Amino acid sequence: MTYSDTDVAIIGMACRFPGADSVEQFWNVLHEGRETLTRYTDEELLAAGVPPERLADPGYVKAGQEIPDVDLFDADLFQITPDEAEILDPQHRIFLECALTALERSGYDPDRTDGHIGVYAGAGLNTYLLSNLSERYRAASSVDHYRLMLANDKDFLATRTSYKLNLRGPSLSVNTACSTSLVAVHTACLALLGGECDMALVGAVHLAPRGQGYQYQEGMIFSPDGHCRAFDAQAQGTVIGSGAGVVVLKRLKEALADGDWIHAVVKGSAVNNDGANKTGYTAPSIAGQAEVIADAHEVADVTPDSIGYVEAHGTGTPLGDPIEVAALTQAFRQSTDDTGFCGLGSVKTNVGHLDTAAGMAGLIKTALMLEKRSLVPSLHFTEPNPEIDFASSPFYVSTGTADWPATDGPRRAGVSSFGIGGTNAHIVLQEPPAAPEP
Repeated sequence: MTYSDTDVAIIGMACRFPGADSVEQFWNVLHEGRETLTRYTDEELLAAGVPPERLADPGYVKAGQEIPDVDLFDADLFQITPDEAEILDPQHRIFLECALTALERSGYDPDRTDGHIGVYAGAGLNTYLLSNLSERYRAASSVDHYRLMLANDKDFLATRTSYKLNLRGPSLSVNTACSTSLVAVHTACLALLGGECDMALVGAVHLAPRGQGYQYQEGMIFSPDGHCRAFDAQAQGTVIGSGAGVVVLKRLKEALADGDWIHAVVKGSAVNNDGANKTGYTAPSIAGQAEVIADAHEVADVTPDSIGYVEAHGTGTPLGDPIEVAALTQAFRQSTDDTGFCGLGSVKTNVGHLDTAAGMAGLIKTALMLEKRSLVPSLHFTEPNPEIDFASSPFYVSTGTADWPATDGPRRAGVSSFGIGGTNAHIVLQEPPAAPEP
């Protein structure tokens, strides 16, 4: 197996996703083909502040994808005072914990590590500020306004992490809506290859309001029953969920020389935007998606026929799924006419749509599949969306757990993430090299 000077290794991972507080638990969810949806009782929803008239609405879906214990935080560990912890966005708290876990799992202590570690991080909408601190903000002095800004603005997620973990590389907050995670990975890889840092801590976090359902409306992204049926004829949307994921990246040749554990290899990535050539600001674009996928293949110096699996954006919407498969097919058709050789799946069928952290869920899932040489099922697929021509495409929906068969070359996969507003990202991953004898 040959490697390039531009290859980047994933040497550490940490996550808190629905139904999984660790990478190991997340793999169990994926391998067993489990959905982590939580169903709420009326009593739970009323206690969470949902008005009774909303519960009576037949379009109100009493379900969500959430993570537990978001109100818990070991402030002392990060030398954060109780009054600062009280006003700190829980997204920042959870990201700090995941960042530290990812570094520990990679085997590096910043205080005893030569070189600079960068941080590239993104967060979702801060509902804690809106729901819990809004009255305090309105009544606060200019000094307290400043404190609340430092504790809650997205701008300070990455730099707070660098400060608390003593990381001296570039520290950037990256936000492009649903594609945030993969855009952050792309940006971090460029920084590593450009010599701006020696390792990079990359990730994203999103916390939706806890213990609440959501309103279904036809034509919107939300599923009417809580299930995400990506690529299926019955697909009607997804569920917005909570989660956080962080990976540690390092130039592959240095990771090999240092004996690091390698989960997967980033061969190449690309980012673009749809521009104005689409039906609306929130609409996807075949041309934009196809271009970013083809660009990632070119950067990675791989041919599409060497890719055995694609982790799709896969929101399970009647419009988005056919556009995504059409774009993938267009990109793959630049060098192959083969059909049915590449598996397709969406982690959103397991854990929902994690907004800014969605791409991180897909990246960690795919890295684990490559590391374990195993394909896992995409859930709730029984009959293909009639607008998707799978028969003449390179793709089939991966619906079972199976060994990932070996081919003439290394196992490879693509991971896509497309943000509202048109910023598209695609990453090409490759299986890790054989671990050295201990």
